[in-house]
Amino acid sequence: MSKRTEIAQLLTEPKIGEQVTVKGWVRAFRSNRFISLNDGTCIKNIQVVIDFEQMDENVLKKINFHACLKVVGLLQESMGKGQSIEIIAEEVEILGESNPEEYVLQPKRQTMEFLREQAHLRMRTNTFSAVFRIRHAVAYAVNKYFNDKGYYYMHTPIVTGSDAEGAGEMFQVTTLDLNNPPKTEDGKIDFKEDFFGKATNLTVSGQLQAEIGALSMGKVYTFGPTFRAENSNTTRHLAEFWMIEPEVAFADIFDDMDLAEDFVKYLINYVLDNYPDDLAFLDERIQEEEKNLPKDKRRPMGLIDMLKFVVDNDFERITYTEAVNILRNSKPFKKGRFEFEPKWGADLHSEHERFLVEKKFKKPVIVRDYPKGIKAFYMRMNDDNETVAAMDVLFPYIGEVIGGSQREERLDILKGRMADMDIPEEELWWYLDLRKFGGAPHAGFGLGFERMVLFITGMTNIRDVIPFPRTPKTAEF
Repeated sequence: MSKRTEIAQLLTEPKIGEQVTVKGWVRAFRSNRFISLNDGTCIKNIQVVIDFEQMDENVLKKINFHACLKVVGLLQESMGKGQSIEIIAEEVEILGESNPEEYVLQPKRQTMEFLREQAHLRMRTNTFSAVFRIRHAVAYAVNKYFNDKGYYYMHTPIVTGSDAEGAGEMFQVTTLDLNNPPKTEDGKIDFKEDFFGKATNLTVSGQLQAEIGALSMGKVYTFGPTFRAENSNTTRHLAEFWMIEPEVAFADIFDDMDLAEDFVKYLINYVLDNYPDDLAFLDERIQEEEKNLPKDKRRPMGLIDMLKFVVDNDFERITYTEAVNILRNSKPFKKGRFEFEPKWGADLHSEHERFLVEKKFKKPVIVRDYPKGIKAFYMRMNDDNETVAAMDVLFPYIGEVIGGSQREERLDILKGRMADMDIPEEELWWYLDLRKFGGAPHAGFGLGFERMVLFITGMTNIRDVIPFPRTPKTAEF
C-alpha cells in the first residue's frame, strides 16, 4: 500500500501509471462518478473517478460536500476538461462524515459577513484557504528577508507598563478582584497589590524595547501580536493585530524609507513568485465581483497587475507640507468632495492618503516630515523645530501600511518632548538611559501585517485576513 501523497506534490510531479493514496475533503461530487478532492496543500483539486456500480452503497451515500476521504487508485492523464491528471479509484474510505442537512457551508457563494460568523469553517472555502496560504507566505518572507540581511529576531513583551504611542487606548492586565479591588487612602485602586505591583497593559508596540536591541546588536526586528482598545468598526482596524518592527542603529530617516520600500517590495515579490495559483484565483474573484460595478468604482488594474506595478516602480517621496499643498490645490478639495479639510498641522485622513496614491501619483507614496504636534515623543526633531523625521508609506485602497521615524537620540531634546506631552521621566527611565550611555542615531518603523496581507490578497476587510478577528463586541472562537 502506497503512502499518502499530498495533492500539491501530485500536481507538480505526477507519476502517471503509479498507484497513489490521497486524503482530503470533497469539494464536489458529480454524477455519482467524479469527486473533486482538496487537501489544503494548494488551491487546486484533484479529480477522482469512481465506478459507482462497484462502490459500496453505504460508502457512496456518505460522499457528501466536505466529507473527508481516503482514496487509493491509479494516477493517469485525464481526458476531461479542467484537469491534466485524475485518479481512477480502487478504494474509497470515509475518514469523516459530513451531514449536508446540518452543514452550514453549502457549495454556493457565501457572503463575507456570514463566513465571519463561521470562522471555524471558512478556511475550507477557496477564498479563505487562498488568503491564509498567502498570509503564511508573507509571514515566512518577513523572517527570511530580515534573516538574510543580518537582522536578529527579538521577542518583545506582550504585557507592558508603558504606552509606546501615548494613545491611551490599551487593554488593562490585572489579577485584582474587580468586584472589590484594593484602594489607596485617597480612594484610588492600589495597583501595588496587583500581580506586577503596578498598572500593566497589553502592548500596542514592541518598538521601545526593540530600540534596546538595536543599540546593542545593531539591527533587530520584532514580529508579534499587538493590541489596541480602540472602539473602531472600520474595515481597516482590529483590536488584536500583528506588527513587524525593525529597528536599525546608525540609520536616518532616508535609510528608513529605503528599508521600508525594499522590504514591502520583497514581500510582494515573494508571493508573486511562490503562490501564483492562489493569487490568480483571488484576482479572478475580484474581477467577477466588480464586473457589474460602474467603471469608476472598479479597480484600475487587476490584482496581479497591480502587485507587479508596485514592485516595478519607485515609490513617490514627498514631504507632509507638499502633501497638504497638493491636497488643497486638488479638484476634490476645491469642489468640496473631501469630508475632512486638509490643513497643515492635522493628520492626513484616509481619503487624503488615497487621493495622493490613487489619483495624484498612481503608485505608493512615502510622506515624511510631519508636524511634531501629531506625532509621538520619540520621533527626532527636525532643524525647523516644527516637524519631526517621521514617515508613512501609503498604498492604494488601504492607505497607510507603514509608519516609522528616525528616533530622537539627543537626551535633552527627548526630555523636552516628554515634558511637552506630559510623559513622566520615571516611567521610561530605562529609555532615557539608552541616550545617556552610548546613544546613537537610529531609526525604525512598524508594518501592520494584516494591512499588508489585505493589500496582497485584494480583500476589502481586514477581518478577512486574520483567522479569528478580535473587534469591538467580538471575541468568538
